[in-house]
Amino acid sequence: MFAGMDEVDWASMKHAYGSAEHVPELLRGLASSCAQERERALDGMYGAVHHQGDVYDSTLACVPFLFELVGHSELPDRGGIVELLVSIGGGDAFDDGPLEGGDDTDGNYAMARTAIRAGAAAFTGLLADRDPEVRRAAPTALVRFLGQPERVLGLLTGRLEEEEEEQVRPALAEGLGLFARLHTASAAPAVECLVELCAAPHDPGLRLAALGQLAGCAPDRLPADLVPTVVALLRARSRRPRVPDRPERPDTDTLIGHLRRLRPADEEGGHLLRTLHTALGGRTADRIALLKGQLTSAESADRCNAVWMSAGLFREWRGSYEELVVLIGEQLGTEEQRLRDAAASVLESLFGLAAPAGDHLAALVAMGPEHRVRQWERGVPTLAAPLKALARAGDPRAVAALAEVLDGPVVPPETGHEVRHLGPAAAAPLAPLLRERLGEVPLDAFDTYERAEPLLFALGRLRHAPAVPEMLRLLHGAPEGLRSRVWLVRAIADALGGCGPDAREAIPALRKLLDGGSAVAAAGALWSVEGDAEAVLPTLRRELVEEPVHARNAAEALGRLGPAARPALPALRRMVDSGKVWRRAIAAAALWDIAGDPGPVLPALRSAWEQNADTHAVLADCLTRMGPAGAPAHDLLRTELATPRRHQARAGGYSSHDIDEDEQLLRACRAALDAA
Repeated sequence: MFAGMDEVDWASMKHAYGSAEHVPELLRGLASSCAQERERALDGMYGAVHHQGDVYDSTLACVPFLFELVGHSELPDRGGIVELLVSIGGGDAFDDGPLEGGDDTDGNYAMARTAIRAGAAAFTGLLADRDPEVRRAAPTALVRFLGQPERVLGLLTGRLEEEEEEQVRPALAEGLGLFARLHTASAAPAVECLVELCAAPHDPGLRLAALGQLAGCAPDRLPADLVPTVVALLRARSRRPRVPDRPERPDTDTLIGHLRRLRPADEEGGHLLRTLHTALGGRTADRIALLKGQLTSAESADRCNAVWMSAGLFREWRGSYEELVVLIGEQLGTEEQRLRDAAASVLESLFGLAAPAGDHLAALVAMGPEHRVRQWERGVPTLAAPLKALARAGDPRAVAALAEVLDGPVVPPETGHEVRHLGPAAAAPLAPLLRERLGEVPLDAFDTYERAEPLLFALGRLRHAPAVPEMLRLLHGAPEGLRSRVWLVRAIADALGGCGPDAREAIPALRKLLDGGSAVAAAGALWSVEGDAEAVLPTLRRELVEEPVHARNAAEALGRLGPAARPALPALRRMVDSGKVWRRAIAAAALWDIAGDPGPVLPALRSAWEQNADTHAVLADCLTRMGPAGAPAHDLLRTELATPRRHQARAGGYSSHDIDEDEQLLRACRAALDAA
């Protein structure tokens, strides 16, 4: 095995972390007789040689030896090597269009795909391999890389007639669905086969897999009673004796081992239903009905899968989710920690949408301190998901629990940020505790800013002027060389500005900051406290023109001055003509607040809206302030409200605040239309 590997000049090649001279050790590790060593080697391949999907010269050099490993039938764990080859060849990056006539990306990625295609004949024999894990991985590899559609289709359908393993047959159905999407000219026979697989007497897992694939490649062929059919199949599958999805693996300290420990108890069931949900996309009514069926299953594994799948629906699509949220809330009462943690985690991401689960969250928070603060083996404690979800939902029952946290020995840093969701009236009892904690923040610690900023944020939002002395203690006492001092000063200035005229004792300190790196924040705070435009206008005009990195914040501050900022109009008009979308959007909003002339504002708002979805909430707020003058742009608001997809939904990632920001946008759009 590995003939010629030592003749390769590995030291001249690179991977994610430098020289590839140690890659032969990883390749030999994949052939080790020790299961732990094989897993560590595979983890090393993904961690360095194929880091985050990248293809290096060393990745290309590995391909022949990976194919050699796959060809040794006595070697365990070859299914993972097949999956690695598929990923090196492009993975699912080529799932969105037909293969016929397509062009590959230039460079190492194209060479990798060519190399995998050149060896793809090796995948044909793997469909009948003695290792079920290899047979599960083979259909995807075969469809993606063996450029002989008729042969591939024959191999898949032929293997379906022979395969006896219930855990392998769904992979063959997935291969047929992938075939139909990639080989569109030859898709019809594959679709017909999937239609046949959807019906009895096939086992429930295979039928679920076929339905998921049919939804992705031929949704018009789905049965009219899709949801009840899927729920019935899910119930039938759950009643069957549970066969482990994967063979037992060693407990290693690798990323692969960590991810395996996070997998749901029924990984295969989760995969089958997730495929169907993904294919249904924006058919939210069907997906809600399906999730209700999943969440009422007698099997906790089914409910746990449904909780995580609901998160994907909530993040991407708008809808009426009250019933689903209640069902997710009910999972908080389960004895199974995996399910309880999943439900709390999803509710934490919903903010105000989690309100229907408030009773369940409050009950869990009241059960013990572990549901209020999460302790970690390393690092500082954090707010536990149940309490964070309750606070983010704006539920006043979170106040008592947050007070207990603030009065405890260690305050999780994010506590101050979560207080704001309760609203000033409900959160007012927390202000004295927040002030006390701020007074305890050390002046020169490594984490002074991290500890102080959330507390300053909350006190500013609560307009708690009694805390001004503690704010000034930090401002005057933090040493000049303190890490993140400039950010700390800005946070202090913002908090002082939030306190308004009641923070007058801070005026001298704020005036001294007008010439430093926190000039914009200081000027904004000084305006809020003192209301003297003459004192702050020179600073804001200077920062608007001379400091491009501060221009956006300066424009926002000038807008808050209103008509008193008229001397800044020429510079703001030039900023409106800027090619940078965010600067144009903020400057246009400031123009309206200062001059009240919709003429130059509306075109700038429209162009920014159309170019960057992240600006929508700011622009909707501006249109609210414009009232009837913003009517020519109200078509943008109506279109947004009629759009079923969340404005920040995107492939390949998401932010933990996407749902909340989208719901804020919807409220702003309605407010703007109501103000007309």
